[in-house]
Amino acid sequence: MDVELARQQWQDGNRRVERARGDGPRYIRLTGQVDVVVAALRKRVGQVFTIQELAEAYDGADEWVLELLDEAEPEAPPAAEAGTVADAAFHLYARGAVDYRP
Repeated sequence: MDVELARQQWQDGNRRVERARGDGPRYIRLTGQVDVVVAALRKRVGQVFTIQELAEAYDGADEWVLELLDEAEPEAPPAAEAGTVADAAFHLYARGAVDYRP
């Protein structure tokens, strides 16, 4: 996975979540789902990681993020914006990388 491409996708996902602020229920749902994915990233990637390692974890994340969100809310309809949620979560988690630069 190309790190710069991944970072662009993560930033775009974060922007999409931020644009949802005007739609209260949607924004609350999205940020709650982002929190679920960030917690999973702590387990998957750990506390000490590089951007490259995070980008490697991002490869194939669509599948496990969708499963994770469906398991977190089994009564809810399938997560329609799982890709956006994943991108925003990776964007937030990237800030903790040992080699993070804005």
